[in-house]
Amino acid sequence: MIQNKGEMTVEEVRLNEGHAFLKGKLQADLLYVGEEDGRIYSLSANLPMEETLNLDGIVNGDKMCLKWEIEDLSIHIIHSRKMNIKAVVTFFASVDELTGVRLPVSLDDETVSVQKKTMRVLSLVIHKKDTMRLKEEITLVSNKPNIAELLWYTTEVRGLDLRPEENSVKAKGELFIFALYTGDDESGTLQWIEHSIPFNGEVECSGCISEMIPNLEAAVINQTLEVKPDADGEERKLQADVVLELDMKLYQEEDHEVIMDVYTPFRQCMPKGRKEILESLLVRNFSRCRIADRIEVKETQGKILQICHSQGKIKIDKIQIVKDGILAEGIVRLKVLYIVENDEMPFYSMEAMLPFSHVVEAKGITENSVYYLHTELEQLSTTMVDSNDIEIRATIGLNVLVIQCSEEMILEKIEEIPLDQEKIRNMPGITVYIMKPGDTLWNIAKKFYTTVDEIIQMNNLDGDEVSSGTPLLLVKKVEE
Repeated sequence: MIQNKGEMTVEEVRLNEGHAFLKGKLQADLLYVGEEDGRIYSLSANLPMEETLNLDGIVNGDKMCLKWEIEDLSIHIIHSRKMNIKAVVTFFASVDELTGVRLPVSLDDETVSVQKKTMRVLSLVIHKKDTMRLKEEITLVSNKPNIAELLWYTTEVRGLDLRPEENSVKAKGELFIFALYTGDDESGTLQWIEHSIPFNGEVECSGCISEMIPNLEAAVINQTLEVKPDADGEERKLQADVVLELDMKLYQEEDHEVIMDVYTPFRQCMPKGRKEILESLLVRNFSRCRIADRIEVKETQGKILQICHSQGKIKIDKIQIVKDGILAEGIVRLKVLYIVENDEMPFYSMEAMLPFSHVVEAKGITENSVYYLHTELEQLSTTMVDSNDIEIRATIGLNVLVIQCSEEMILEKIEEIPLDQEKIRNMPGITVYIMKPGDTLWNIAKKFYTTVDEIIQMNNLDGDEVSSGTPLLLVKKVEE
């Protein structure tokens, strides 16, 4: 066995009270050397999958976000005609619940004074899923023979950049394609090509504007590579068809002048409200982590003649909030296909793991913050140092969106009760008050049954900003 790969497809999702029923298949592919003739072959097997996820509170009709990851795929030979295939697939399911919060920003009664606070509130404006299809063609160079049989291929999307625009989300990146095939020449030689194709695309997103705060994620849900004839009818073209699923969340941040307290010197107002969790943007940050390592090839495999292809996948093992940042620890799983000086077994594949640890800066983050961390393998290069060692360099992109959550008392209604006439009669009609640190004209006016405008007019002030130690003449407005 040279190399294997797996692809999970979920064909059906049914939600019921507290459960999600999944149905699909796992396609396992194997590249191997035949026992008798020593030729290289490939085969595919489809394993049916049915799984039930226990999700407390979920009901039919909820909008569930489902992701999955093949944690481990192992293929073992039982004998030359039979194999054992095992896989561990981890499913991640979540349901977002949206709650509308009414913010009091105005009061009809002009006799009632209001105290306002400027709040910057982040709200989810758009949440939708859509697919983007990438179709690209590769034509073989003139010194390559025609394709007799396509044995193996991989497709990867790297450097993906998703941006909101007017009524659309635009994407650009590179599609990396590797294909191993037998040529139609007399000896049926093994050939391979490695090609990168830049692409641009977009999906419709009604209501989207470029100023929105994006939380965009993409995943490959289907990929195929087919052999196509050229204009002369010769099998010299490869057509890649890749389907990306985009999970698009777009936020908008607005400032609101929210009423926090009310009073009037003529009535006793009792504000009533409830505590709400409001969200605001703390930080958006894009960071890169560069890692490098040198791997020694086992002596039993022979000396390396040439590296054919390498691919990698990021696995995050730990995410932790640290001081002014988010610590991400994980590994890059690597597969390297190469040729050795062994005519009976010319191709070998090795797997390796590159650990990494990186802190994405996020000043002000706390345990109460909500964050979304997306990782991407932006660059991967494998180079022969000598016939026994391979140098690997990788660049990981870490994109984080941090939302600050704060608890605020939001007014719902105002109850009026009679004034305490005994208290009012015991207060002087005119008094002088010395401003103290932390005092505001609002609090003073409320305490002494007057208004902010009355204090400003009586003391010839330019505004409501008064320094500590300033004497103020106060006149009680309420009549006993």
